[in-house]
Amino acid sequence: MKKIGVFCKPKALAGAATISKLVPWLRERSCQVFLDSDTATLVNESSSQSREEIARRADLLIVLGGDGTLLGVARKAHPYNVPILAVNLGNLGFLTEVSLDELYPSLENVLAGKFEVECRMLLNVCIWRNDKKVEDHNVLNDVVINKGAVARVLNLQVLVNGQYMTSYRADGLIIATPTGSTAYSLSAGGPIIHPSMHTLVLSPICPFTLTNRSILIPDQSIIQVKLAGEYEDVRITLDGQEGYDMNSEDILEIQKTKTTLKLIPGPNKNYYQTLRQKLHWGTPNEKDIPEK
Repeated sequence: MKKIGVFCKPKALAGAATISKLVPWLRERSCQVFLDSDTATLVNESSSQSREEIARRADLLIVLGGDGTLLGVARKAHPYNVPILAVNLGNLGFLTEVSLDELYPSLENVLAGKFEVECRMLLNVCIWRNDKKVEDHNVLNDVVINKGAVARVLNLQVLVNGQYMTSYRADGLIIATPTGSTAYSLSAGGPIIHPSMHTLVLSPICPFTLTNRSILIPDQSIIQVKLAGEYEDVRITLDGQEGYDMNSEDILEIQKTKTTLKLIPGPNKNYYQTLRQKLHWGTPNEKDIPEK
């Protein structure tokens, strides 16, 4: 790997210091480094390359920040099949599981070709209006339909593969991937799903009927959501970062993308260890942890 794209959260406290050391380190190893405009300013350079262009040209992407930074890069990078090493500059970070202390040992292994890849599912999200597709996006975590601050409870009709499933009377609805199951869906009472599972989860937000609970459906399903009634101030939010209005006549269509996101996991870590650490589950004494 000789072509490396680097993205950094612009206002991260540790970002400038990390980038100032990382970029020369890569160049000393004969790597060609691509920076987007925000990242380039951290090392007093300039760049006109977009994230998508960098992802298309690079052999490896390094993302420094938190899960939000990674989600933004993921939506641009996944069509190009380029692996991503995500480095956590914050605290929580389910996806950015490589710490700063692990950055250079991990990079040494990656540049030597000694690494594994996890393939994460994404969702394609389309809004159809009057038989015309008006929005078409991909998400790694989730798509959320919710009402505005003064809107009344929503009535959402849900169809799966053309078959009517149910109508939710709720403040909203979350459709999440296994990766996104530890995000907003978890806060709404949804289950934690191992990222290797082939399923989607639908989680209503504050449902009017207590028997409306999260449901898992096969990841090959096509989900359609419609508003049953006239509403104002209804929003569709993608990965918590991009938002679009949903009109009463709109149809929201969600299905798995053909491509996946390739993440390089942290060294000597597993998913359950990440859950224990990030969710602050009770950690047993060392003597209680079984030997491998």
